[in-house]
Amino acid sequence: MSALPADLPTDLPADRARYDRATAHLEAPLAIVDLRAFDDNARDLVRRAHGKPIRVASKSVRCRALLDRALAKEGFAGVMSFTLAESLWLAREGYEDVLLAYPSADRDGFAALTGDPKLAAAVTVMVDDMSHLDLIESVRSGTEEVRVCLELDTSLRLLGGRIRIGALRSPLRDPARLAELAEAIQRRPGFRVVGLMGYEGHVAGVGDALAGRPLRSRAIRLMQSAARRELAERRGAVVRAVRAVADLEFVNGGGTGSVQHTAAEGAVTEIAAGSGLYQPRLFDNYTSFRGRPAALFAQPVVRRPGVGVVTVLGGGYPASGPAGRDRLPVPYLPEGLVYDPMEGPGEVQTPLLGTPADDLLIGDKVWFRHAKAGEMCERFEMLHLVDGDRVVDTVPTYRGEGRTYL
Repeated sequence: MSALPADLPTDLPADRARYDRATAHLEAPLAIVDLRAFDDNARDLVRRAHGKPIRVASKSVRCRALLDRALAKEGFAGVMSFTLAESLWLAREGYEDVLLAYPSADRDGFAALTGDPKLAAAVTVMVDDMSHLDLIESVRSGTEEVRVCLELDTSLRLLGGRIRIGALRSPLRDPARLAELAEAIQRRPGFRVVGLMGYEGHVAGVGDALAGRPLRSRAIRLMQSAARRELAERRGAVVRAVRAVADLEFVNGGGTGSVQHTAAEGAVTEIAAGSGLYQPRLFDNYTSFRGRPAALFAQPVVRRPGVGVVTVLGGGYPASGPAGRDRLPVPYLPEGLVYDPMEGPGEVQTPLLGTPADDLLIGDKVWFRHAKAGEMCERFEMLHLVDGDRVVDTVPTYRGEGRTYL
């Protein structure tokens, strides 16, 4: 794995000391975001985007204060949301450019969208089938035009399509089919195609430098290289075909793990990224970049069962995706603690093994990193924002604002 860029320094013992000092007055469990790490990560994303604007993926942030912090930086523009309800909420709160990343069946939401000029102007919805338009039309409450984005299937197909690598998302793959759907939407009153999106998760969300697995890492790099070449050519053809029938305002692509590669495609006008702001553990395994862990949660030590063992309260916060060890949070600070293989992270208690356990006292904090970015925020109502060795603000997550979008 490549070394950290010069502007992303790390000193784990010093970081632990800072976080402990900053939160000495707070009871764990708690969650923090290190603002200096967050800002460093934001700058690195902008550097890798090579001048193309970054649309912030809100599912990976789930905190309006930190969405605002990112969007205030040069190089960031717009939000990529994950539910229609969230999209409408953000639009009502003043966000003027919200792209819903997934199709929705939220009838109440579509009724609100079509009847409110502010919402209709701010929110772009995702479509990959004419039946999505039928659903919207069935609940239309007004005459507001619906802004539509088409989603491109980015998966890599091998052996005549018998092997598929990539997320099972849109059924739209070929230039002709996307252009046909775009033309049909353009002919339908009350709808307008304004964007095209393609998320290459098999490149952007799969690390290519897995610790202790050199052969698999090389296979992933070979797959991703082939996938990038195939997608760049096909996406270019798709964009040309769709632009022939619709005036596209944007072509969105990417993800934290592929920012620099997607930005190099001439057909792409903006990049989506969000996880790289927090740098969860699943994004440690890349050769092309490495960020600073910015989002952490702390659990208190509540037992000392024996030599080399402490038990912390709870912490069993698995991430979504295929079940496996890589979906678990990891003990991060102090360095050297590991799970008991017979118990793992628990709902109520989590034993931790390792020499550092002998220096921990009842009430001390153990700091963890979540496997994914925004999912940590579903466990906490507040984030304590740390600058240096001080908590400078405490802000609500979506859950803390009474919003849960799962």
